[in-house]
Amino acid sequence: MRKVKASYITEVVKNLVMDAEYNIPEDFKQALEKSLKNEESPIGREILNEIIKNAEIASEEKVAYCQDTGYPVFFIDIGQDVQIIEGNIKDAVNEGVRQATKEGYLRASLAYDPIYERKNTGDNTPALIYFDIVQGDKIKIRFAAKGGGSENQSKQMMLRPADGIEGIKKFVLKCIANAGPNACPPFTVGVGIGGTFDYSAVLAKKALFRHIGERHPDPKIAELELELLDLANQLGVGPLGFGGTTTAIDVKIEIAPVHIASLPVAVNIQCHAARHKEIEI
Repeated sequence: MRKVKASYITEVVKNLVMDAEYNIPEDFKQALEKSLKNEESPIGREILNEIIKNAEIASEEKVAYCQDTGYPVFFIDIGQDVQIIEGNIKDAVNEGVRQATKEGYLRASLAYDPIYERKNTGDNTPALIYFDIVQGDKIKIRFAAKGGGSENQSKQMMLRPADGIEGIKKFVLKCIANAGPNACPPFTVGVGIGGTFDYSAVLAKKALFRHIGERHPDPKIAELELELLDLANQLGVGPLGFGGTTTAIDVKIEIAPVHIASLPVAVNIQCHAARHKEIEI
């Protein structure tokens, strides 16, 4: 049994969060540069240039890429042969977020009470953490900062099985079109299909962690991802909603077994501040 100190997890999480807030993933940056070459709209190219420049400044000066430093979301795979000592992993992760917020000068974006006072928690905790037990003696931590603009444009719908693939495509494209400038395109679009009402949304969020261009292993799903990407970029939303051919950078789909009477579909949109990082310890 491998033993890992809770304090070590805290340090890893702190550095992971600050890294994600300052540096957008390299694959996303490369996709932006590729989109810049292919964008047909002059204003679209100008905006993409500004987005790329913003990423360079944030990385060089170690400042947040976006003022909305997001809701901290984690997917953590814990090996069954790992024992957390001198604390528990949930507290350790939240302490890492707390330290990153303070030391990294990140905006505190969470409110305790969603209805009445909406008092800020002051340190971006508690984080949303999904745990999974896997084989081995490693811990894989995936982090995303989900900003309010894009998260607010995400949707879930319980389709009928008879709606089929055409109903899925119609719903996904409607979500992208309705998001428009409010979710700060160009987007990465996560789609969760199957499972239950709640799990389809988890699948959609989890899909966003796949690398740009990394297709689903099922050829039929991979083909649907590419079709939706092409259709999304025909909508004309364009960078920051000013029109153009770059509305989505990628569309990624995750699926799960489903009840015979159900067809849950969720769309989780990620803005161009595609802040996600992962590490294995």
